[in-house]
Amino acid sequence: MNKTRLGIVGCGDIANDIGRVSRLNRKIKITACVDTNKSKAEQFSKRFRVPRVYTDYQELLNTAELDIVYLAVPHHLHFAMVKEAMEKKLDVLCEKPVTVTTKEAFELCKIAERQLVKIGVNYQYRYDKACYAIAKAAHKGELGIIYYIRCNIPWFRENTYFTESSWRAGKRQSGGGTLITQASHFLDAALWVADSAPAIVTGTSRNRKFKDIEVEDLFMGTVETENGCLIQLCSSMIASPERVPTIEVYGSKATAIYEGHFFPKARFFNRKIKKEKPPVGGIHALAASLEAYRRWIKEDLVYDMPIQKSLEVLATVEALYKAAESGKTEKVDRKYRDYL
Repeated sequence: MNKTRLGIVGCGDIANDIGRVSRLNRKIKITACVDTNKSKAEQFSKRFRVPRVYTDYQELLNTAELDIVYLAVPHHLHFAMVKEAMEKKLDVLCEKPVTVTTKEAFELCKIAERQLVKIGVNYQYRYDKACYAIAKAAHKGELGIIYYIRCNIPWFRENTYFTESSWRAGKRQSGGGTLITQASHFLDAALWVADSAPAIVTGTSRNRKFKDIEVEDLFMGTVETENGCLIQLCSSMIASPERVPTIEVYGSKATAIYEGHFFPKARFFNRKIKKEKPPVGGIHALAASLEAYRRWIKEDLVYDMPIQKSLEVLATVEALYKAAESGKTEKVDRKYRDYL
């Protein structure tokens, strides 16, 4: 069997998760890895038996034999590195957000179309079994009219989260704090369930614990979609103790509750609903997302989060940050629809 050759760019936490799920996939082989920290790259190579190790991204692109570039680097590096890979006609699976601004993301969409390459964004909850079951039930009308959705992400981070990865503390490097880094996953899931475009937003951003950073550790916001569904979002890096995130979906016929992370659950109230399964399975949503992306590349099957679809979340995040700054209700810029 000719395995899909995967190159890992950035050998930190999430890359190690990708390494672990890749080992369970007989159709994928990590053939190269790169990190500017040589020790980290070598440790990654040893842990996952990666034959080629680099400290220079350009050298990897020029000399490694790859089918897919997996990008797990600081947010502000995404734009240039995705662009460089596309210029080599390499397909890229990028950790979210694909860029820190929609303007940069629009440019990447244009290049992807011109170069005929496939750029995926790893919003893995699209392949989370419980999340998928709720979204499909909503789309089939089994919950009735979706009145409102509440997302709560009560997570906790130590000081080392910022001191060991200083880019996370700066707005230019990260694009923001808990909203863009943690909550955007659940915002995407809520918009997916609502099945309606975001229209207007309000937002409140605070630094309650981490006072010496530029980004927020607590964000609360609302999104109103075009069909009138209200989405309430609360995201935190300061909840103690940390708890699992939840998504509550309230419809005219039934209610659905998602509780997740490692062992996600979907519960339905007021109606008995058969849970649909994602088209691609796996031990975890991350494994399923990676395999679905591989199938898109190799078999031209549907991947549920190409770069174009990810623009809706990024545009909504931008509007929420704008609302938090202005203290007013803000509209979500509709330009992203030109690329769908």
